[in-house]
Amino acid sequence: MTVTTPEHVGATRGLPTLGPEGTRLLRLLDDTFESWGVGAGARPMTMPPLLPAADLARLDYYDNFPHQAVVAAPLDLERRTTAPFSPESGTFPAEALQPAALGLPSASCYAVYLTHQGTSVADDTLVTICSWCFRKETHYEGMRRQLGFRMREIVAIGSQEHAESHLVDFTARVRAYAAALDLPLNREAATDPFFDKGSSKALLQRLTPVKHEFLYEDLAIASVNTHRNFFGDRCSISLDSTGGPAFTSCVAFGLERWLSALTRRYGSWEAASEAVLDANARMRADASLAAGPVI
Repeated sequence: MTVTTPEHVGATRGLPTLGPEGTRLLRLLDDTFESWGVGAGARPMTMPPLLPAADLARLDYYDNFPHQAVVAAPLDLERRTTAPFSPESGTFPAEALQPAALGLPSASCYAVYLTHQGTSVADDTLVTICSWCFRKETHYEGMRRQLGFRMREIVAIGSQEHAESHLVDFTARVRAYAAALDLPLNREAATDPFFDKGSSKALLQRLTPVKHEFLYEDLAIASVNTHRNFFGDRCSISLDSTGGPAFTSCVAFGLERWLSALTRRYGSWEAASEAVLDANARMRADASLAAGPVI
C-alpha cells in the first residue's frame, strides 16, 4: 500500500505542499538567509506576487525567458458562458479570458528593480526579499523542480564596486555555510541570459559570466548574479553620488531546493533541521571569534 504524504500531493504538477516538519525547516532557512542580508545592512521588503507584463517586457524578460514565462488573466465574464471551463482538459479556453496583462516572475529581484524605477539611491543600497516565483518547466520533480517556489534574495543596488563586493562577500558566506553544514557544493558558471541574445552586452556576458550557481550534486540551490548597469538603465535608477545609472547584483536562495538537498544529504527532516541549527551555531561562533574581544 502506498501512503500519500502532504509533501507528495501535487508534486508531479509542480505544486507540492509541505507538512509541519518541512515548513519549520523552510522557515528556519529563510530566517537564516534573511539575517545574513539584514546583518549586512539590507532593508527587508515585501514585493507583490504579480507584476505588470509590460514592465517585465521592458526588461527583456519575455525575450530571454519565454520558455519559463507564466502569465495571468482574469475571466471574461461575457464570453465565459460560450467558452466554459472544460472538466476534461482541466482548463479555461483562451477565448474565455481577458488579455494577459500580468506576469508571474521567475525571480524575486525583478520587483526590486521595478520598485526603485525612477529613483536615486545611495551607492551602498541593499534590499532583502522573499517572494513566490514561477517557472514553466518541461517536467516537475518534488522539491527539486517546481512551478511555484519561494526564493530569498539579497539585492545590491548602487556603485559598481558595491555590486561586485556584494557577490564576493556572499560567495564566501555561502561556501562557509556549506562547509559548516557538511554539504558539498560545486560553483559553476551558468548560461541564463540577462540581456538580449543579439546585443553587445550578451557578448560581454559570454566572455565574463554574469551568473554562478552553487550545485549540490546536479541541483542548483543558490546563485550569485551580476547585472552590471542593465537594470539601472532600463529602470532609470540613478546614483546619488554621480547621477549615473546604478549597478545591481543579487544573491538568490531557492528555499525548496535547499530542502531537497538537505533531506537528500541527511535522510530526514529531523536530521536536516539539526544540521542547520548546528551550522548556524558554528557560524555565529566563528563570527564572534573573528570579531575578537571588545575593548
